[in-house]
Amino acid sequence: MNKQDNRMNRRDFLKIVGISTAGTAAALTGCSPKESAETSAQNPVPTGKMTYRNFPPSKDQVSILGYGCMRWPTLPAPEKGGNVIDQEEVNRLIDYAIEHGVNYFDTAPVYVQGWSETSTGIALKRHPREKYFIATKMSNFDLTDFKSSVEMYHDSMKKLQTDYIDYYLLHSLGNTGKRSFQNRFIDNGLLDYLVKEREAGRIRHLGWSFHGSKEEFDKILAYHEQVHWDFIQIQLNYSDWKHASGRNVNADYLYAEISKRNIPMVIMEPLQGGRLSKVPEHIVARLKTRNPENSVASWAFRFAGTPPMVLTVLSGMTYMEHLQDNIRTYSPLVPLTQEEQQFLLDTAELMLKYPTIPCNNCQYCMPCPYGIDIPGVLLHYNKCVNEGNMPQSKLDPNYAEARRTFLIGYDRSVPKLRQASHCIGCEQCNPHCPQYIDIPREMQRIDQYVEKLKQETL
Repeated sequence: MNKQDNRMNRRDFLKIVGISTAGTAAALTGCSPKESAETSAQNPVPTGKMTYRNFPPSKDQVSILGYGCMRWPTLPAPEKGGNVIDQEEVNRLIDYAIEHGVNYFDTAPVYVQGWSETSTGIALKRHPREKYFIATKMSNFDLTDFKSSVEMYHDSMKKLQTDYIDYYLLHSLGNTGKRSFQNRFIDNGLLDYLVKEREAGRIRHLGWSFHGSKEEFDKILAYHEQVHWDFIQIQLNYSDWKHASGRNVNADYLYAEISKRNIPMVIMEPLQGGRLSKVPEHIVARLKTRNPENSVASWAFRFAGTPPMVLTVLSGMTYMEHLQDNIRTYSPLVPLTQEEQQFLLDTAELMLKYPTIPCNNCQYCMPCPYGIDIPGVLLHYNKCVNEGNMPQSKLDPNYAEARRTFLIGYDRSVPKLRQASHCIGCEQCNPHCPQYIDIPREMQRIDQYVEKLKQETL
């Protein structure tokens, strides 16, 4: 493909890819006008020093840093409302990642409201196929019949412009009822089909990602005896190690049970959707005292990469500075000592005093049929909790300043027509949330808090 064809592809792509303005921008806005993603931009970015993991019998040498393709950068749509994927920037990020040793790229049919696979495929196709591993997923949450699910699988290969998938996952297992493992993959014969696709070589490794209850996890893991799972993707970070939120299972249990079966693990949410890079100021000071040169985020990435059964750690890197910081952390990875691991577990205990909402900005709840920027609302609330800008009483010494900061930051972060006040409680979002947040309840609670602040007279 020549350069002119590349330009035409990108131009056509920008014309047709319309997505909402939620999430990506909201993740980095809130009470403070400064960017919250802290990096160590003064240090050079190493080349040729990436840490790789290999788990025989597979010959794959996989970079410990994996690229999560669920938060690609966006631009305002030129011809209509909303945003479009910034394909030029996606190309630049992927080129830089590959140049610095990243070779695992994780996407899904539902990411970036259905456009991640196409965008990722355009960028990766410009590189030799043997230079990277593609991971994507069977996101058959609502269309669980055999025909629709198989069509989704083949559509993924078309969008990614490949005739095989290196790492294929049954997406977000752990639910019961209609969205259960049994209904989505067993009763319809789909798992048997995917196993045959692995035998044919169109799927090189077959695994699953998990959010849910211990009972469902144990049930799915037990299928290892007949299926032989090649890898499993779990949520693991120093907070969820002992204190997973909602119905999710503590990561220490997940890691131990999978390790017993010698199955490699892919790690998602090493930063809890960015929350572990936007921690309260006294936690920042605690981490910086130990290691002033490195970023707050680097602690979480070292924790996630240290366990020996970890194949790769995913990060949804929207901005170049995030990618560069993570490359520094993993080029090479310096594993945590036992004392450092305990230090982070103690840090997690301290963070429990700050009651943030466990939103990881995954965007699964979007788009809201009533236009609410759900992640934007929750991320602004969490940011203000961490910064201490949650006024409760006029007797608080900083009440006036905190009240003003919260309200002005809310309007700057989330347009008025997309704020929590427009939630009608339809609950269409709740089944999609892997953290099991009761979203309408949180929208109502935040809206009531906002109205209380607005009505206060100083």
